[in-house]
Amino acid sequence: MEVKVQGSKTPVELSDATFAVDFREPLVHQVVVSYLAGARAGTKAQKTRSEVSGGGSKPWRQKGTGRARAGTIRSPLWRSGGRAFAAKPRDHSVKVNRKMYRGALRSILSELLRQERLHVVKSFDVKTAKTKDALAAVQKLVKSDDALIIGEQISENLYLAVRNLPRVDVRDTEALDPVTLLTHEHVVITVDALRRIEEWLA
Repeated sequence: MEVKVQGSKTPVELSDATFAVDFREPLVHQVVVSYLAGARAGTKAQKTRSEVSGGGSKPWRQKGTGRARAGTIRSPLWRSGGRAFAAKPRDHSVKVNRKMYRGALRSILSELLRQERLHVVKSFDVKTAKTKDALAAVQKLVKSDDALIIGEQISENLYLAVRNLPRVDVRDTEALDPVTLLTHEHVVITVDALRRIEEWLA
């Protein structure tokens, strides 16, 4: 499979095993859910009735007062009492094996290519760390301000230039993930990054 490189007359050859596979929605959904679940901190914590302070003595005697019996002022029914079903720190991660993860990335990249949302360039960089220069460069390529830029290495100027653009993001090949690929309308990728991803997903 040959793909046109913007700004160059020579097309680039891509592997059908990586960029011409069917879109497997259930697999992509499973991998995205796993990725998002793994990003959750899971640090929420609440106290049970045994963990809140106070409540050492019975607030009033068992019988004869006309009030409901109570053994502690730290019951979940009381104000400032413990939580009945207290949340505790836990791991939300969902296991997905490497073969499934790479298969999902192949599906996403192939679908982006079919929808003409994947744009291949020889290189992408800016001379100065100015936001307007980065935005102009992106809009010149994809006619939009919603894009993900993927390079084998990201220069400091490019990183600084796009960090104030809410719908433009940059990633190197090591930080690529399925959620970021699906979030943006267009994906701009350099030839070097394309080769690196192709080698990784082969």
